[in-house]
Amino acid sequence: MKRMLFNATQPEELRVAIVDGQKLIDLDIETAGKEQYKGNIYKAVVTRIEPSLEAVFVDYGGERHGFLPFKEISRSYLKENADPARSRIQDVLRDGQELVVQVDKDGRGTKGAALTTYISLAGRHLVLMPNNPRGGGVSRRIEGEDRAELREVMSNLDIPPGMSIIARTAGIGRSEEELQWDLNYLLQLWRAIEDASKTQSG
Repeated sequence: MKRMLFNATQPEELRVAIVDGQKLIDLDIETAGKEQYKGNIYKAVVTRIEPSLEAVFVDYGGERHGFLPFKEISRSYLKENADPARSRIQDVLRDGQELVVQVDKDGRGTKGAALTTYISLAGRHLVLMPNNPRGGGVSRRIEGEDRAELREVMSNLDIPPGMSIIARTAGIGRSEEELQWDLNYLLQLWRAIEDASKTQSG
């Protein structure tokens, strides 16, 4: 059985853990007075390629440079015809290269934030993954008939190629029109992010 546990014994720190039996599923720590960046999207510039870590460090405007693992870099940023499975990071990326990144995990202590280029935009009923065609589906929390019904409605949505969506629990019982409206809003948001990333300097 999944449970959410809170530890707010210290006024300056809130800890939230999600556990399934004795297994830790997720842990989130929020520090009072410290700004949270998780989920924020930035235009970043590659400042250092680290082949030994199979990662790059990027300047995204944070206090410390962000850490971006190779597996979190979308194919669209790699040199043309590069196969990520067979390529070395230093051969497919370059210093000074610009990327759009999302904070996956806030920085802690001396470590910078962990980043990804696989963006996810959460709407009311759906989550849009604009550069991840392999993602998508229905939230794991939705089961049985609701899951099948939602999958059927989602199959009728107009999803652009190269993108995918996840139905959130709030999507249960929603019409195709409501879900398409949410998707259109998220697509418009993604286009605005793309346009801003092309006109703004990194």
